[in-house]
Amino acid sequence: MLLLHLKNGTTMAGTIVVALTDTEAGRRALAWAEKRATQRRQPLHLITVVGGATGAVGEGKLLDAAVSSTDHFLSREAERLRAAGLTVEAEVRQGNPVTHIANATEGAALLVIGSDFGDGSGRRRGLHGVRIVAAAHCPTVVVGASDEDAERHGVVVGVDGSPVSEAALKFAAAEADRLGEPLVVVSVWTPVQVPHMPLLDNDNYLASMQSITEEMQSVALAGLGQDYPDLVVEREVVSGYPSHAISDRAETARLAVVGSHGRGTIARFLLGSVSHEVLVNLTSPTAIVR
Repeated sequence: MLLLHLKNGTTMAGTIVVALTDTEAGRRALAWAEKRATQRRQPLHLITVVGGATGAVGEGKLLDAAVSSTDHFLSREAERLRAAGLTVEAEVRQGNPVTHIANATEGAALLVIGSDFGDGSGRRRGLHGVRIVAAAHCPTVVVGASDEDAERHGVVVGVDGSPVSEAALKFAAAEADRLGEPLVVVSVWTPVQVPHMPLLDNDNYLASMQSITEEMQSVALAGLGQDYPDLVVEREVVSGYPSHAISDRAETARLAVVGSHGRGTIARFLLGSVSHEVLVNLTSPTAIVR
């Protein structure tokens, strides 16, 4: 029997949706979501999507068995979480995981998914993970590495002065304040690459790029102290490529936060080069914010 506790596909306000799989990556995602739900008293909505029918011979029995097994797995996890005092809804769906998971995020506060990137298994999440993040209606946290490492600290956010990075900064500041962690603001400038023109590498040009980026970051941070007076903010302005700098800095972070393009017919599949590259080189739990 499928667990279908939600009516008309709606999601309770403040809900954390967890796209759950019975894998190590899925368990890390659930652990991350459970901890957040406990701290913030948010309800959880667990969803697992079993592939849709293609008409192959013998497929019906295989799908029935997969749905039954998945339902048992979700029931067990839901009961465990309820016993811990959390409000939990759970459901199994069949079909396209991108479509179903994206639809489940309407009205949600957060989506959490797992990633097997870099777990030593040799597997990769593939395009589905990126497309799920791009199609979601709410901020998405992708959990690869655990945030329980004692050496991990700080919430890292990439800021470039755009409206997208402004949303990322607000999300990151709230998370850092909630966790009692410093907020590490990283802004990156990339020198113009023009072959056979070494004059572009002169000191005045480099100093100007550094100064412009520092000024942009100061403007972006203006007023943050009024909203979070106890928040410790660490500022970093570096030369390089944004995704590399953010991924490198996030290796020891509790959480990394980057902005992404809005949703749309085409944009829903295009996160943008920086957020996409941060995800495929995941070094910490990472939030993608629009």
